[in-house]
Amino acid sequence: MPVEPPPCPWAFPPADEAEGDLLAIGADLAPGTVLAAYRRGLFPMAADLPGVARSLDMAWWSPDPRGVLPLSGLRVTRSMRQSAHRFEIRVDTAFSAVVAGCADPGRSGAWIDERIATAYAELHRLGWAHSVEAWQDGELAGGLYGLAIGGLFAGESMFTRVRDASKVPLMALVRFLDDEYADQRLLDTQWQTPHLATLGVVEVPRREYLARLERALEVPLPPTFAG
Repeated sequence: MPVEPPPCPWAFPPADEAEGDLLAIGADLAPGTVLAAYRRGLFPMAADLPGVARSLDMAWWSPDPRGVLPLSGLRVTRSMRQSAHRFEIRVDTAFSAVVAGCADPGRSGAWIDERIATAYAELHRLGWAHSVEAWQDGELAGGLYGLAIGGLFAGESMFTRVRDASKVPLMALVRFLDDEYADQRLLDTQWQTPHLATLGVVEVPRREYLARLERALEVPLPPTFAG
């Protein structure tokens, strides 16, 4: 089971008070801080903002609308079904390598910096952050990572080195979450990008997301992530 870290010393403003997607600047990335933020509907992401030193401050976001993947709404193409047979799915065997793949500065829109990577490595050590990986011929071909808190899985990022090697782990993740509590679970993708929309990610208003989050946090972890 995950280990609960020391509590967050910071007071985040209510997520539903944000006028835009950005809610706050500052705080730290200690495990207790990050978990407290997710439980309030926030997540950290460095950003270039006027008058804000990226190297010193972290931005905390609560998008409105929020990207969510309904567990019954994943769009699985014929190509994805065929690809699923070519990969071995593993969980938490190469977490740091998955984060490194997601953080590759050569990728368009790469946002994961050393602070984020270090913070989530510690959350992984404590049992909160997880990777779902696609392996092929003994090599890591792609994967995704995120946080599992009760019935919430907060997807952070995914990467691929081989066709469909990020999509097949997403298929596996949906299977892991699709249990007797599936209707209460919440698969958060932060924003709905054009790519994620093709996979079935939808947008929900922030207030609806926060209401669903409150219910999801009461649900036990899926067995795959319960330790």
